[in-house]
Amino acid sequence: MDTNEDVIHTEIAIVGGGPAGLSASIEARTYGAKVTLVDENQKPGGQLFKQIHKFFGSQEHHAGVRGYIIGEQLLRDCQRLNVEVMLETVVWGIFEGNRLGVVNKSLNRIIKADRIILATGASENPLAFPGWTLPGVMGAGAVQTMMNVHRVLPGKNALMIGSGNVGLIVAYQLLQAGANVHALIEALPRIGGYLVHAAKLKRASVPILTSHTVSEARGTESIEEAIVVALDKDYKPITGSEQTFKVDLICIAVGMSPESELCRMAGCRMKYIKELGGHVPIHDERMETTVPGIYVAGDSSGIEEASTAIEEGRLAGLSAAESLGYISKDKFEEKADIIRQRLLSLRTGPFGEARLKAKQKLIQEKRC
Repeated sequence: MDTNEDVIHTEIAIVGGGPAGLSASIEARTYGAKVTLVDENQKPGGQLFKQIHKFFGSQEHHAGVRGYIIGEQLLRDCQRLNVEVMLETVVWGIFEGNRLGVVNKSLNRIIKADRIILATGASENPLAFPGWTLPGVMGAGAVQTMMNVHRVLPGKNALMIGSGNVGLIVAYQLLQAGANVHALIEALPRIGGYLVHAAKLKRASVPILTSHTVSEARGTESIEEAIVVALDKDYKPITGSEQTFKVDLICIAVGMSPESELCRMAGCRMKYIKELGGHVPIHDERMETTVPGIYVAGDSSGIEEASTAIEEGRLAGLSAAESLGYISKDKFEEKADIIRQRLLSLRTGPFGEARLKAKQKLIQEKRC
């Protein structure tokens, strides 16, 4: 089968062209490994090209730089290093011997790789309520794509569900795009994201209603109004607390789940960890899973921030290149230690520490 013209041979196959996949490609290719990056979209970059806000934190984590600019730089680096990129290509299977089944339009092929890095990202969690299938009810990712990529405002009067960072940021971006955000609602009794993002909405006089949820969406051909109800301490609706919001857009931002199907198919041991968004592949400090030669990086290894995905991608790319002999063990440890220190700095504070402990748990599982 290896002599068939429909078999592509590469040293490192990377699935997913988001921040983790691009960073892994750059790191591995920098040391000379042959890299093939596969992505199902028309353009690589993943979520970065929806992120028009400036990153914050340290300079080494692109503080003050907008997400799409970071994406553009990663793409330029991939082009400069001659990373082989296969776009509009879906990976439909992973098999023994590090083989990937891929399809581009109607052409099926096999990629045979020495190492595989799975950087497949995450999918948005749905929220079901009466009327949730009406046009105008959509996920935050779809809203960002319409606004920030295609420059189409998906609604003029919006209601945001979810106070995590995604909900807070997208609500503010809706304001920037000219929409009226009537309220942001959150079932928990507290805001789930960074207060610096919530403060922007407060300054714009957007009500943030904690301990509230949507009980129903109404409309004929599309969403026309939303019924919001308060919740008691047991998360049960409080009778008589209903409010009606006249909206044509309900944006759902209630978390994400790792896209780990290929990891499961490859036979990687999985573990459910709430702090990381669901079932994730067990992996070590090199980002290698329990299947030798298969690595993971970014949201597919646990839901975190884009900056963390970039660093994990670097670590996975570096590890794969070292395993193929492209970098000495001493040089690898030197560079890997720098990346791990950066990851440590990203996993501080009330949000990061929980994820740090969860990642440490995964590493300990791999050692056992």
